[in-house]
Formats: sequence, structure tokens, C-alpha cells
Amino acid sequence: MAGWVSRVGRRARWSEADEAPSSEAVEDVVCPLCERSIPRHAKSSLHHLTPKLKGGAHLGTVRLHQICHNAIHARYTEAEIARHLADLDSLRADPELARFAAWVRDKPGDFHAPTRTAKTRTSKRR
Repeated sequence: MAGWVSRVGRRARWSEADEAPSSEAVEDVVCPLCERSIPRHAKSSLHHLTPKLKGGAHLGTVRLHQICHNAIHARYTEAEIARHLADLDSLRADPELARFAAWVRDKPGDFHAPTRTAKTRTSKRR
């Protein structure tokens, strides 16, 4: 199904110039973290289940809402993601991410808000 997602920097977005997918394909795009549909105009991105910096450049990715992707990286470092959250079941089972998913689940599919880095996240600089 080539042409329905274009990459702009790190974000993958629908492009009006791209060939639009069938209505069935649009309905099938669901964020695996919050379980909301991802409309074609919504901000979304690919999440590497194992971070690229930790050897996951050629491993599995999943499409997430941008706010869901931001929530993961705001709470955890790349090393923490690689060690403990490298699959969808672990992401969904994590208490902080489960609380976030419960909060965002009743929002519209194109909802986006700024995401702050969690106070409990370990600093990248030491």
C-alpha cells in the first residue's frame, strides 16, 4: 500500500498529494497503546519497540499517535525502554502508561497536547 504515509523528519503524516487508502484501510489503523483510531490528518509516528540506539534499527515498529509516542519517551529513557518495554504487552501493562492510556482513551483520535518530561525520568545528562 505504497504512497499513503509520507515521512517528514521523524514524523509520519498523511499527505494530500499521496494516494489515499481505501476507507477500510483507514479504519484499520489503530494505536496499539490507547486503542483509538488514528485519523489520516492526526499526528502520528513510528515507534521502534527496541530503540534504534539499542540495536532496534531493523527490528519491529508500530504506528502510534504522536501524543502516545511522546508519553513513552517522556517517562522512560532509551535504555529503560530496551530493557523493560520492548514489546506491546509490556507497554500496555506499565502502570504509568496504562494510566495515560486510560486518560487519553476518551479523547478524539486527532487529539494532541504538549507532553512534558516526567519528573521521575532519569536525566540524560549526568
